[in-house]
Amino acid sequence: MNRLKQIASFAVLLTAAAALQAESLEPLRAHCTIAPSEHAGRLNLRIEDGDCRGADHCDSNFSNDSLDRLSGVTLADLANDGAHLTASLTAEAGSFTCTGTVHEGVLEGDSLFTPDAGFVARMDQMGFTGLESEKLMAYAFIGVDSAWARSMQQTGIQGLNIDNLLALRIFKADPDYIHGITALGYEMPTADQLIGLKVQGVNAEEVREIRALGYQPTLDELVQIRIFKITPDFIRRMQARGFKNLTIAKLVQIRIFKLAD
Repeated sequence: MNRLKQIASFAVLLTAAAALQAESLEPLRAHCTIAPSEHAGRLNLRIEDGDCRGADHCDSNFSNDSLDRLSGVTLADLANDGAHLTASLTAEAGSFTCTGTVHEGVLEGDSLFTPDAGFVARMDQMGFTGLESEKLMAYAFIGVDSAWARSMQQTGIQGLNIDNLLALRIFKADPDYIHGITALGYEMPTADQLIGLKVQGVNAEEVREIRALGYQPTLDELVQIRIFKITPDFIRRMQARGFKNLTIAKLVQIRIFKLAD
């Protein structure tokens, strides 16, 4: 009897968990506009929540690479005033549509994002839990899918979560980039370290050049090197000017206090 009660209790918990997940995966409806981007030949999508239309920092913007898979609208279509169009995007995380009318070069209408529960289940199995509709829509546009998430996980990188997966995908910090760093002899960076390295443009070729000058920078120093523009050429110029015992820290100080000017 106790065993049956345990099974029944477990079934109730599963039902409650499924209900909570279904609630968190409600479709998202909003106001949308699609217009030419400031980048030539590209589109810009703006999605505004109905409760904050027109307010600053209360919407989502997608442009450039994230809209390459958007179908149903082109720059040429936006020149057709009065045209009724439906722009759509289908991704593993869910599907999106923006339906409206073109006026003065802008498609304006209503959007609908429908999350994919199957994708959420696959991500749950990998340990990426807590996904909700808003995050899933960002995943759809940025291109976060389960195969890519699994490939990142398999590299052994620590600290992966549903938030930094987005940043890693945006900055194209993929397994090949990770291998390029670890092939230089560095330990596996954490997810946040990897984002910092990629944001600052740390690349294996420049690291090899700096090492050839006698330096063995840490991962944190690699970020500093890029922030303060400690290039191989800059190091050689400082050496030629007679600066002695030039550590990475001293080179950073030279930049901060403008001693090279």
